[in-house]
Amino acid sequence: MLHLQNYINGTFSPPASGTYLPNINPATGGVFSQIPDSDERDVQAAVEAAQAAFPSWSVLPAEKRGRHLMRLSELIDQNLDRLAEAETTDNGKPLQLAKTIDIPRASSNLHFFGTGIQHFASESHFMEGVAVNYTVRRPLGVVACISPWNLPLYLFTWKIAPALAAGNCVVAKPSEITPYTAHLLAELCVEASLPAGVLNIVHGTGPKVGAAMVAHPEVKAISFTGGTQTGKAIAQVAAPMFKKLSLELGGKNATIIFADCDFEKTVDTAVRAAFANQGQICLCGSRILVERPLYEKFKTAFLEKVRNLQVGDPLAVDTKLGALVSEQHLQKVMNYIALAKEEGGTLLTGGERVRMEGRCANGYFLQPTVFESLSHSCRTNTEEIFGPVVTLRPFDSEEEAVHFANYTDYGLAASVWTQDLTRAHRVAHSLQSGIVWVNTWLLRDLRTPFGGMKQSGVGREGGWEVLRFFTEPQNVCVKL
Repeated sequence: MLHLQNYINGTFSPPASGTYLPNINPATGGVFSQIPDSDERDVQAAVEAAQAAFPSWSVLPAEKRGRHLMRLSELIDQNLDRLAEAETTDNGKPLQLAKTIDIPRASSNLHFFGTGIQHFASESHFMEGVAVNYTVRRPLGVVACISPWNLPLYLFTWKIAPALAAGNCVVAKPSEITPYTAHLLAELCVEASLPAGVLNIVHGTGPKVGAAMVAHPEVKAISFTGGTQTGKAIAQVAAPMFKKLSLELGGKNATIIFADCDFEKTVDTAVRAAFANQGQICLCGSRILVERPLYEKFKTAFLEKVRNLQVGDPLAVDTKLGALVSEQHLQKVMNYIALAKEEGGTLLTGGERVRMEGRCANGYFLQPTVFESLSHSCRTNTEEIFGPVVTLRPFDSEEEAVHFANYTDYGLAASVWTQDLTRAHRVAHSLQSGIVWVNTWLLRDLRTPFGGMKQSGVGREGGWEVLRFFTEPQNVCVKL
């Protein structure tokens, strides 16, 4: 039985409460570790450590801060197999997915911002014959990073890397459902000789740890990825305190397929976009809209590929869908399947829990599920399910497709499939979506702004956008 610890001021420490929470392997349903049940006392200790480290870290040259991040990136690469196995054990995702996507991307995040901060330039404005203005960007101080359970190390590093690169000190909370790789990252921080207090990791629940971080008066900014309702609660506390907020929230993303698409590529990618990581990615295309002349052909080919997806032990090489992250989440998704039936949906495939044998007999597995015949305005098509459940719906015109796609409170991502470049641009600009892919999905350039419109969040991550978020601009005007 593993006993994880908080990482505060460069050392590992038990929670002030002395109590721990069970951490469950979703593929087996069994407890494999205990995590700290921390509270505001641990958050206070972490904030104090970050405050003490900030004066020296904030004035460290960007190149030297970057070297620390680069060293962490190297250590992640060297520990790829160990980290991938930990992520699979903790999250239930296929091991191959963790090895090829999650852990390499965590390394890339640290590498990208470790080098990028060295090119983060100041601005100047010349007032002819009068004055010179120059703008510098200063780190904020102590910032909070709260990450979700679906892409644990991937999104954890996506937040802490730019915060540290910009010269801030971080108090971070990984999800209590998937804390293992954050604990291992702390071990790598020790190996990398990251200065004490620069990064502090406090484990525990949202109501105890997350709320204490958000409400702490010395925390200057909060970067959060998670559910929209939690985002609203964070904003209610943080806004009156004038904290900077970056909220990356839910999605209900549309895949819009026109009849002139590259058919085989479109079908293959639509399946991957729908069911990658068991549909537990905020960018998954859970609403598939198909131009009517292509609808039946697409449906036939799509269903054939979906039925061939192997649900199984995440450690097996042929597994395409692993376990959902928790029994509670499995029940939530099952409730939405029942709702889709109540709303008049036709179940085309899936819809049942998968009972495994052997070590995974008690795991949280679900068949990839596809519905049709549902209204674009029903709850199944407008609420975030965050599981392996997608809907198919035909459309008759470009305008109708855009109307269907925009008919949610979310606006995170969408993909458009057509060989008509003019139409692709026109549709992309009509979508209320922070990210639009054309003839691809999940192709990410770390320099681009990442985030959504409407209830999909506030602010942007990635590139210069996130470095601006984690800094405060100061203009200096010098009269000639």
